[in-house]
Amino acid sequence: MNSVESFTMWNTIMEEPASASDQLTEREKAILVRLSTGLSDQQIADELFLSSNTIRWYNRQIYSKLGVSNRTQAIARARSLGLLDSDVVPTTSTPVDPSSLPTSNQQRSNIEQRVYFATSFDGTRLAYAVSGTGPPLVKIGTFMSHLEYDWESPIWRHLLEELNHAHTLIRYDERGNGLSDWDVENLSFEAWVQDLETVVDAAGLQQFTLFANSQGGPVAISYAVRHPERVKRLILFGSYARGWLHRDLTAEQREEEQLIVNLMRIGWGRQNPAFRQVFAIQLRPDATTEELRAFDEQMRISTSAENAARLESEMHRTDVRDLAPLVKIPTLVIHARGDAGVPFEEGRLLASLIPNAQFVALESKNHLLTEHEPAWQKFVSALRNFLGSAD
Repeated sequence: MNSVESFTMWNTIMEEPASASDQLTEREKAILVRLSTGLSDQQIADELFLSSNTIRWYNRQIYSKLGVSNRTQAIARARSLGLLDSDVVPTTSTPVDPSSLPTSNQQRSNIEQRVYFATSFDGTRLAYAVSGTGPPLVKIGTFMSHLEYDWESPIWRHLLEELNHAHTLIRYDERGNGLSDWDVENLSFEAWVQDLETVVDAAGLQQFTLFANSQGGPVAISYAVRHPERVKRLILFGSYARGWLHRDLTAEQREEEQLIVNLMRIGWGRQNPAFRQVFAIQLRPDATTEELRAFDEQMRISTSAENAARLESEMHRTDVRDLAPLVKIPTLVIHARGDAGVPFEEGRLLASLIPNAQFVALESKNHLLTEHEPAWQKFVSALRNFLGSAD
């Protein structure tokens, strides 16, 4: 999509009226039902296995979509729209079975996750989570993550389950995202690298496998060069060595880059999900309606419009081509041929820069794979073979 097409689509979709009740997600509807029975935020959090802060965030989203300012008004408005069945009264005495919750993706396994906080070099609080058992595997924090919601999302859950397979998974919300501090001055690449150092030290890890997708790749490379004794092996999925602005771009493509960043500032936080869906389709062209809704919720809950634009800008300026040849640990690079988020050529370039890196090409258009496409099985096979050979 070129800059002219992007601008035309944006003007068109921004004129579309947002439908309040239709935009409520399944999770928001589940919370709305519980609000109507008089449950407190903490009681709802306990039933849905979320934090009270996350429930309060959902409440604000519900109020905004219904055009109200408090719980009482929300319940009244929902009843007038026929969103609440007066005969449905969820119990408060027995915890809800996660498999019965109307989430966007049914819970398929009980993976206990423990969330902690660590303080980075500049005082930024970083949320990190530990789950599973086995050798440690660290997933680098990336744009648009939320430690709690990721496990419910059909976009992320199958990947997290796979990374947790036979491993202790340690992951964290990048500064400006999820449960980590949002109000931060420094969103630089160097801060991302130091945040990884902070989380690894806080978790008490001595040696581990490092997994990075998308923008996390350059961070992983920088860390691996600085701390080769701590990284046992490196896995880079859908990533790159050079950000957008360091590629061979036409004048039109440079204009498009600035347009996307500006539209993030304008459209990310709007009630109308139109822009966020355009962005989502770039990452997963084959997304179903359910997945697009999950993407939309993921974007809104993960970060602010201003942070989204700032993070995107920093990603575009990243360049670790000089560091990649210094990586001396076993490395696996996986990339989809039709990746609409990061061109396939960038994955090939990344693999060619890292000495003796193994390269696996997938037949997919998706930057973030679905669990139902054939490329997912090839991804899992390549991942497990690489991890097994390293062991």
